[in-house]
Amino acid sequence: MLTKKELIEYCRNARENYLPHFSIDCVVFGFHEGIMKVLLLQVKNEGEWYLPGGFMLKKEPIEKAANRILKERTGLDKIFLQQFHVFGDPERSKAHFEMYKDMLPASQNWFTNRFLTIGYYALVDFIYANPTRDVLSVSCTWRDLHDLPELKLDHALILKTALDTLRLQLNYQPIGYNLMPKEFTMPELQKLYETILDKKLDRRNFQRRMLGFGILNRSEQPRKGGAHKAPYLYSFNQENYQAALKEGFKGGW
Repeated sequence: MLTKKELIEYCRNARENYLPHFSIDCVVFGFHEGIMKVLLLQVKNEGEWYLPGGFMLKKEPIEKAANRILKERTGLDKIFLQQFHVFGDPERSKAHFEMYKDMLPASQNWFTNRFLTIGYYALVDFIYANPTRDVLSVSCTWRDLHDLPELKLDHALILKTALDTLRLQLNYQPIGYNLMPKEFTMPELQKLYETILDKKLDRRNFQRRMLGFGILNRSEQPRKGGAHKAPYLYSFNQENYQAALKEGFKGGW
């Protein structure tokens, strides 16, 4: 929670530089060794957990704002972000309004505004992403998707909607390029899909469908140093993968 002095400065800066009534919140999913995680911030003086988010500059394009906000809040840069939903419940910012309503007159208090927030999600291999906290946070860290702390405002809804959108995307677009290492086995790719969908998939059907999409290249030799029947290594065919993103494919899991 901001002190009154900090709140006065925060609201002055916000009124001068940022677009009122609109914000951006980012859901950053990470996957590594069969574990799905999400990037969260713990805010100073509150101890509460939030998704990385912020406000748009008055003359800033939305896509540019999303990337700037993510970089400022987490240190992550050059991450592909996908817009997925707008959240506009009139009560979504009530917690912040209640927190600061008695500190400043409504005309000066940024938090008396009603905010619509634009949701973006990103997919990264979290072992190669090194998030760093900003000055407003005491922690910027990966948390297990199945062991999350309570999220403030409507950020639990934003996270759930992003995950639902990701699951829907699996039905008509490929997923994996930003989450998997350069080379991987078919069981490792299947584990990613099962983790996102939260259900088991038939091994043979999964392999047949993935190969049928034409987005994978198989290595000449199986993985070395494994069991007697070592699995083959695969990598994504960049050209075909990008085409599938644009054109889509039919089917469901």
